[in-house]
Amino acid sequence: MTSKRSLAFKFIDKGFKDLAVLIPGWAADYRIFKPLNLEFNYLVPLAFYPDTFEKDLLKTLRESKIDKLSLFGWSLGGFLASSFASRHKEFIDELILVSIRKKYVKKELAEIKTHLGKNKRGYLYKFYTQCFFKKESRQWFRKNLLKTYCEELDLRYLVDSLAYLESAVIQPQSIKDIKKIKIIHGECDKIAPIEEALGIKEKLPHAEFISIENTGHMPFLEGGFPV
Repeated sequence: MTSKRSLAFKFIDKGFKDLAVLIPGWAADYRIFKPLNLEFNYLVPLAFYPDTFEKDLLKTLRESKIDKLSLFGWSLGGFLASSFASRHKEFIDELILVSIRKKYVKKELAEIKTHLGKNKRGYLYKFYTQCFFKKESRQWFRKNLLKTYCEELDLRYLVDSLAYLESAVIQPQSIKDIKKIKIIHGECDKIAPIEEALGIKEKLPHAEFISIENTGHMPFLEGGFPV
């Protein structure tokens, strides 16, 4: 589907007709989606910076002559997905929002910054642990990404991403014209309580809401995720 490759994005051909852009959350990158098996070809950000995501994606879509896509936004990626969809409705076939909140509390984000400054590795380890409901579900993440993320993710990058979250808000009214919206949430999410996602759903009557029992903030790594 894409003949030109942007430095910011990677195209993964899975043999399907439709394309989904996968947008990761805070303290993660596109590798978090490796176990995800959706019936789409994927476009994933290699260089993921929330502040330039919209510009980078638009550039890639225009260079690759892509006119329709689905957006899959997880956690922080949900803010980016909803914002892009609200501004560029002409591109959107479906909007899939996973583990979302309406907004994050600035005081909580400030506390995270303090913890990161004192012990980045220790805080990240705690954060990733909180993302799972079932202990056994952590095995793939522990084996493939835990050490990598704790060592590779730069403190400045993590803090800058938190700064984006300080002002990020999902405005249901801005995406009400998107015909296909799916909201997927783990019932036991400690990072993004399901009540906030349900509140967004209430303002989007046509959206499909899927709750997944016995899963936390990374429901696509804990089983039972819709494909």
